[in-house]
Amino acid sequence: MTTIVNMSRRGVVKGIAGMTGLVLGFHVGSRILPFAAAATPTTFVPNVYLAIDETGLVTIVAHRSEMGTGIRTGLPMVLADELEADWTRVKVIQAQGDAKYGDQNTDGSRSVRQFYQPMRVAGASARQMLEAAAAHMWGVTVNDCRARNHMVVHVPTGRQVAFGDVAKVAATLEVPPDDRLELRFKPASERRYVGKPIPIVDLNDIVRGKAIYGIDVVLPGLKYASIERCPVYGGTISTFDATESLKVPGVEKVVAIPAAAIPSGFNPLGGIAVIASNTWAAQQGRERLKITWDFGANASHDSDAYRAQLEATAKQSGRVVRNQGSVDSALASAARRVSADYFVPYYAHAPMEVPTATANVAANKCEIWAPTQFPQGARATVAAVLGLPLDDVTVNVTLLGGGFGRKSKPDYVAEAAVLSRLVGAPVKVTWTREDEIRHDYYHAICAQHLEAGLAADGRATSWLHRTVFPAIESTFQPNITYGSSGELQQGVTDMPYAIENVRCENGPAAGQVRIGWYRSVYNIPHAFAVCSFADELAHAAGKDPVEYLRELLGQPRKLDFAAMHVDYPNYGASLDAYPVDTGRLRGVLDLVARNSEWGRPLPPRQGRGVAVHRSFLTYVAAIVHVAVGDDGQVAIPRIDVALDCGLVVNPDRVRAQFEGAAIMGISNALYSNISIKQGRIEQSNFSDYQVARTDITPQTHIHIVESSAPPGGVGEPGVPPIAPAICNAIFAATGRRIRALPVDPAALKAT
Repeated sequence: MTTIVNMSRRGVVKGIAGMTGLVLGFHVGSRILPFAAAATPTTFVPNVYLAIDETGLVTIVAHRSEMGTGIRTGLPMVLADELEADWTRVKVIQAQGDAKYGDQNTDGSRSVRQFYQPMRVAGASARQMLEAAAAHMWGVTVNDCRARNHMVVHVPTGRQVAFGDVAKVAATLEVPPDDRLELRFKPASERRYVGKPIPIVDLNDIVRGKAIYGIDVVLPGLKYASIERCPVYGGTISTFDATESLKVPGVEKVVAIPAAAIPSGFNPLGGIAVIASNTWAAQQGRERLKITWDFGANASHDSDAYRAQLEATAKQSGRVVRNQGSVDSALASAARRVSADYFVPYYAHAPMEVPTATANVAANKCEIWAPTQFPQGARATVAAVLGLPLDDVTVNVTLLGGGFGRKSKPDYVAEAAVLSRLVGAPVKVTWTREDEIRHDYYHAICAQHLEAGLAADGRATSWLHRTVFPAIESTFQPNITYGSSGELQQGVTDMPYAIENVRCENGPAAGQVRIGWYRSVYNIPHAFAVCSFADELAHAAGKDPVEYLRELLGQPRKLDFAAMHVDYPNYGASLDAYPVDTGRLRGVLDLVARNSEWGRPLPPRQGRGVAVHRSFLTYVAAIVHVAVGDDGQVAIPRIDVALDCGLVVNPDRVRAQFEGAAIMGISNALYSNISIKQGRIEQSNFSDYQVARTDITPQTHIHIVESSAPPGGVGEPGVPPIAPAICNAIFAATGRRIRALPVDPAALKAT
């Protein structure tokens, strides 16, 4: 049946603003406006996301950034469904960076979770305004009017009016004088788009090469820049000589960008920029620069030595972040004690499109074109760097050729703005692949120590987990050595197993490179350790790993963090709406086991591994089938992933995201690794920073739980369980435990 929500217009605005930081309903700009003031005579503009013109064209604003997730399609689908719009008559346009749209940071797997309900409100309120306008035209009661597929129908007579015709009337009407707005949402049975596989709106342009990515932007009089940055984070220029650079045809100027103080945050790293009439000339001129550097305090950073330091710290007591029962006593009295140490290296984001941005600073205003996940952050950073009022900075968002969290950091956008002001012309900054690998905001290196006590029957009676890593906040604030509750919620404090005695600790680690968000963030190392250790316990207990996971999860329950005295941010969501529900973890575990041929015999040196993990409010289980060659090389014939992400807006995009997550998880497990010597990144391109290629791509089967629960995250939760499932499968195939990534094939050679 139709859901009716009674609330005041003020309540709509206040409630949604409190939930997502945006203003909706009848909001345009910063005031509550009547229809006539909110629209031209021929265009109906009931809110900041929607306009309907007299031809019936519905224009929906996509305020989140498109980087392959399908969000430019997904959120408009929700609005169009509630509006009763004909999808073939919907046009989607990209929003600029502006606070009026609410949170635009397309990161953290939050877009649908945060904006599903606001988009419903925007669509439902506009639909009811159109129905009211039709009733006004016909002189009938509004309760007899219903929007249906781009028309408004008078139900008793069958009379119809097109959206375009009724929009002209709606644009001239004032909001009804009462202060009550009764929102009528469509029931799930009447949805025409939500839950259906709708092709993305950019598909035709993308496959025909017409889509505009950041690299495609060209302005009149555009100059091109390539920047040489200090190879050590925090280093500065001592001297430079540009004589040979200026001899390169096309090179016009060489300018210095001041180095940011560290921690640098979103500010440009600084360096020497070569400005030219084309990118090739800029890069050739850059190669001829002669620079001497003061490498600064991080010149001694060595990732091997740092790893040893982190591992030693993980063996010592740390800051307690979760504590139940008496772990020490339970370990001492256990029939068997199991311990293991795990390591995950630095990772680079390595999106296919490297960071790039175009800026034009003129008349004390700045306009930006950039593939940014965070247009509001880019706008604020540019305003601060240039010393301009926020209103004098415009950020236009292009399509992103991949992001994974890298493009939520707008340092490269600020570089373009600074250079445009220095040069007095529009400037495009394009990073090379080597720049992207060597000057990233890296995923944190992490060392962990786990111990557990088992009873005589194999039941786990105690659990100790220590984790040590440089925190993301160390990139923004000095003297940060411990992780935040938001970082520790990712697979540490939310450990879901039904174990009576639990203690989780965090040890100190100082950041010596830029640390940043990377797809699924700290869930990667923590899920690797926790899911691998659960498999180790299963084998120590002599039990099937799937059956043992069921025992560990115990009876379905919701974790009570208040009772555990745990600070648990829950990814910014309400625990009432999004509890940590072990029953849903058990559900995806059972689903993937049923659909993956778990337990079916395999040839020698082949095996299956399992892992289950909750992140970004979504429950995921993975079973991976591996085949290990005599030379130690790992092949992956098949991956099965089951997920429960609550309500699904576009199942095709969910499957695509989880297929991509499986590939990224394979890269993390088998190939990718950033190492550092004398403060310098040793890797430079895909030749030595390897990712999974087509020859490793497995058959990937995605199994989605049908659910009416509130929508959770999709972009990130598929990554964390893949690496531990691979490593658990390697153990099943070879009997050799993998506790450090990436997997070393030499350790798996047949003997």
